[in-house]
Amino acid sequence: MDLTVYLSGEIHTTWREEIIAACAEAGLSVRFTAPVTDHAASDDCGGAILGAEDQKFWHDHKGAKINAIRTRKAIADADIVVVRFGEKYKQWNAAFDAGYAAALGKSLIVMHGADHQHALKEVDAAALAVTETPAQVAKILAYVIDGTL
Repeated sequence: MDLTVYLSGEIHTTWREEIIAACAEAGLSVRFTAPVTDHAASDDCGGAILGAEDQKFWHDHKGAKINAIRTRKAIADADIVVVRFGEKYKQWNAAFDAGYAAALGKSLIVMHGADHQHALKEVDAAALAVTETPAQVAKILAYVIDGTL
């Protein structure tokens, strides 16, 4: 079985690389996609492509819409969506991605620490699995692909 997995969420740690490496090491047939993880590029793409804005709201608005083109396509094409909520920042975009994936009926895996359990209870309720580590995500993907523990 081949899977396409979209990796959404925080961009300040190496969780994506850890999942990708674990799946490669296990020989799993997984194609990974993700949002633009270059923070500056993601924030500034609207102004850079469509023209600068004097007001921050419109600068962000343009960037959010251009990023949404990529995000919507990647989530729509994914078999599984993994959403990581980090410790340092509130990832409103990650919560939106989780809701969008759930609305599309995508298999959703959520990853966060125990300290976020209450704040993310509705997101967790929509997920098919709630994990804390990249290793757990990789093990789920391995089980989904080959059915073995």
